[in-house]
Amino acid sequence: MTEDGRTGSSHGPLEEIVDRNQVWHRMAAKYGVENPVPPWKTSLDGLCDALDRVADSTAVNAGAPGVVERRDEEDRLSATIYADLPYPENQLVALAHTLLDREVIDESELRTRMAAVRARLES
Repeated sequence: MTEDGRTGSSHGPLEEIVDRNQVWHRMAAKYGVENPVPPWKTSLDGLCDALDRVADSTAVNAGAPGVVERRDEEDRLSATIYADLPYPENQLVALAHTLLDREVIDESELRTRMAAVRARLES
């Protein structure tokens, strides 16, 4: 990763998310939702907590990034590549970027999961 937070890799699904600019405050206004917190924020927080616990218990033994390293990487991505997105969208996309870079998930799996979420929302 470079000093400005760029990893040298781009991820098509994440670029598409940014390009659509479907941020929560805009979507909430469009659909008349008054809650300022996106419904997926709790899941994002839970995922981050789970990643922190796994990193704390396995990082030393498995060579996995520690909590601070992962969070620093996400902060750099949020401040650079995803700076145009508001919080918490930039946090979500930065985490996905980090997981793709570390091959925890691949682009095909991410696209499949995104399609499943979109199908549920549109049904």
